[in-house]
Amino acid sequence: MNDEIRRLVQQLADLEEELRDKLHEQETRVLYQLEGKKVLFQEQVKEAHAALQEAVLPYLRRASWRSYLSAPFIYSLIIPFALLDLFVSSYQAVCFPLYRIPRVKRSRYIVIDRHHLSYLNSLQRFNCVYCGYVNGLIAFVREVASRTEQYWCPIKHARRVTGSHTRYSNFLDYGDAEGFEEKLQLLREQLRKKAA
Repeated sequence: MNDEIRRLVQQLADLEEELRDKLHEQETRVLYQLEGKKVLFQEQVKEAHAALQEAVLPYLRRASWRSYLSAPFIYSLIIPFALLDLFVSSYQAVCFPLYRIPRVKRSRYIVIDRHHLSYLNSLQRFNCVYCGYVNGLIAFVREVASRTEQYWCPIKHARRVTGSHTRYSNFLDYGDAEGFEEKLQLLREQLRKKAA
């Protein structure tokens, strides 16, 4: 990868990080404060939230037939997602230490905290837990997979890839056979140094 592309990739990563920080800073300044892992609302905000909560039965009465039809399909996915979580966590626990790949902290990806919002009823809270778990799990699995790909096959595809992970830009160009082993070892060492 040439220096200009490397610079642009780094600039993009820095801007994404800055945007996340600014958005979080704005949220916490306006709505809540974090004290360790605990979320604190002002008393008047808590009261307003509680007043906005809709009971479960009226909420269910308002639901469309589409919601009722799709619910079994949505909730049944918890089984394959839980199995995915179990297998990927086991895979990482066994394989990553063998190759000295730094382990992915699951807790950085799976964040379940929206169920503490008092303006949500119990069904909405359950749905928020479900979505937080599933989307966090997908991000966790993607990071485990990207580290695995960097270790074993860090080669770009011939065709354009939509939604590639952040490591992809550092991979070897498709068809670049010269120095493959040397570059592969360099990428493996870069991956290992992140753990140190």
